[in-house]
Amino acid sequence: MEIQVLEKEKNKIRFKVVGEDDTFCNILKKELWSDEDTEIAAYRTEHSLIDSPVFVFHSKKDAIKALNEAVDSVRKKNKAFLDKFKEAVK
Repeated sequence: MEIQVLEKEKNKIRFKVVGEDDTFCNILKKELWSDEDTEIAAYRTEHSLIDSPVFVFHSKKDAIKALNEAVDSVRKKNKAFLDKFKEAVK
């Protein structure tokens, strides 16, 4: 995965997610919307076969800090799922 920052301000960021698709973007979007400070969290893909998603995020707090918090939360949820899955298939 590669992140290309297209625009960046304190509370806003727009970036391209190269090498990922709707799966990753939907997870990130959902996690960002769980934060009450989120004003906009959305992405768009012009053509699903040839274009990378462009993500737009606006927050009442620092956008980079909020993104880092969301990514950390997704990591924890993924680890918890993986641990439970490994336990279930023993």
